[in-house]
Amino acid sequence: MPADPLSATFFALADPTRRAILARLAQGDASVKELAQPHEMSLAAVSKHLKVLESAKLISRGREAQWRPCHLEPEPLRDLNAWLESFRQFWDRNLDGLATYLQTLQQNAKKPGE
Repeated sequence: MPADPLSATFFALADPTRRAILARLAQGDASVKELAQPHEMSLAAVSKHLKVLESAKLISRGREAQWRPCHLEPEPLRDLNAWLESFRQFWDRNLDGLATYLQTLQQNAKKPGE
């Protein structure tokens, strides 16, 4: 497991099953059995995925009598979003510059032959 939190989050999100589990937990807490239901894998395999998500601090597990619900922990996703935001701003600036440049080209192309 990667040492820094951002790498751990990326590692956990790299697997489509783990992303599906997080999407399900975004709807509310669920048991391991409930999380395993849409996947064709054993409870042990789902538990391994849950351990990765738990190590990345993307989920936590509670204990209510016999039920051990899994709960989505959004903080690492907020941190990931903040990291991605700088790249989003970079692309917005560059695409805005490209749009301005293309608009200038179009205007210059119209002027001589209007």
